[in-house]
Amino acid sequence: MKLGKMIALLGLFAMTAVLLNGFTNGNFAKDGAALLANPWGIVSLIDLYVGFTLFSMWIAFREKNKVLMVAWIVAMMTLGFFAGSLYVLVAFYRSKGDWLDFFLGSRKTDIISK
Repeated sequence: MKLGKMIALLGLFAMTAVLLNGFTNGNFAKDGAALLANPWGIVSLIDLYVGFTLFSMWIAFREKNKVLMVAWIVAMMTLGFFAGSLYVLVAFYRSKGDWLDFFLGSRKTDIISK
């Protein structure tokens, strides 16, 4: 679990750095238009959002609080794996070393009792 926390933290730091760089040095509209003009740019965006959607399904499965679930999914869809890395890091700390709690979240008791 310690390795997972370190990887999530590294992902959070890396995403923070590249997001800051993109927002500081990039032009979202111009760069986005160039990306959408390239067939492989479209492939990359579809690939990315399929990943975001699959990860969001895990968030929806784990979270009991619907408002929190929606907030995390919106963050995932807008901030990408910055939010994903933060979510994983929070899940690791909340699980307190319990892998079932990490993966199943609020559903752990229901699944185990079946």
